[in-house]
Amino acid sequence: MSQNQNIRIAVDAIVFGYQNNKVYVLLIQQKFGSEQAYWALPGGLVQENETLKEAVERELKEETNVEINYFEQLYTFGDDIHRDSRNRVISVAYFALVDSSKFKIKADSDAENVQWFEINEIPELAFDHNLILKKAVERLKAKLTYQPIGFDLLQKEFLFSELENLYCTILEKEIDRRNFRKKILSFGIIEETEHFSPVKSGRPAKLFRFNKQKYNALQKKGFHFEIKFA
Repeated sequence: MSQNQNIRIAVDAIVFGYQNNKVYVLLIQQKFGSEQAYWALPGGLVQENETLKEAVERELKEETNVEINYFEQLYTFGDDIHRDSRNRVISVAYFALVDSSKFKIKADSDAENVQWFEINEIPELAFDHNLILKKAVERLKAKLTYQPIGFDLLQKEFLFSELENLYCTILEKEIDRRNFRKKILSFGIIEETEHFSPVKSGRPAKLFRFNKQKYNALQKKGFHFEIKFA
């Protein structure tokens, strides 16, 4: 075994947002190094005195001004030993779903710029970040059918049609909206509010909200969220 190993551990953050029936991902533009000017996922090397979760939260805050309390570990990328020209770097990727309208993004640290990119308009990214993002999109599509993660992308109160459109957009297919509505409502985890959409014309529609406490309580009783699409 070599006594001079020079393997670094890094973290990368895939942050998904959703607005106007489009899925977005948060990217930064590299300010320094061999990948200068390339867009990339927010991230960086893990410091000796921090956990992986602390590292991804720190890097995201430093580079984009975004603070997120919940990340899910996606995958570890390191099979390509030349994925980073500077060192042998193994990256642990995390992803999160957020209501992007809540955040004021701002480039800082080693980021030249920061921007939300529509998921179908992603440029060539630094390192192997296109591969990482592809893996994250695959996970997002899969989880949408067996966990109610879509609500994290919507505002606290939303139109039912917005939830329908979100599923259509992410899964890239049309759904049977009548059956979808019936199925979602049968779970009992979303509730109609007393508020209406602020439309300027036509009949205003009721807004809904996700009852996370009820979902968690049902889970403890063995409830299984599942939506199948033909």
